[in-house]
Amino acid sequence: MNHTINEERLTAKEYIDFLKKTNLGSQYPKERFEDRIEILVNKVSISLVARNQNKEIIGVCFGITDFAYWLFITDLGVIRECVGQGIGTALVSKLHELAGGTKNIIMYTCVNENAIPFYEKLGMTRPNDVMVYNHIEWTDFTVE
Repeated sequence: MNHTINEERLTAKEYIDFLKKTNLGSQYPKERFEDRIEILVNKVSISLVARNQNKEIIGVCFGITDFAYWLFITDLGVIRECVGQGIGTALVSKLHELAGGTKNIIMYTCVNENAIPFYEKLGMTRPNDVMVYNHIEWTDFTVE
């Protein structure tokens, strides 16, 4: 499948519609979902979108970075029918490059258990130097 990857800002509606076609939509809490997605798509440091030949969104990758030392992948998703075609790997590679490259940038992410094998194939390991402060209300749900 031919696809292109470009830096592009999506609207909240475009991103929510995309989430419905992926397994990524279960990573968000129900609380203030639409308002928070609006903030996410407008403020994330790097926003990459993969599109097929028909210009349809088939993959998305968001990252926050200081462009000097670190990159945190906040979102990585590929529509279900395109999983396994290398789109996710290409998105992560481009994100890392735009943030400053493998020689300068440490890359982190929080992953769903089912995604661990994917990130391990990329060469990522489980760190023991990350701290979390999480005292927010979080009701699990799936974007449908």
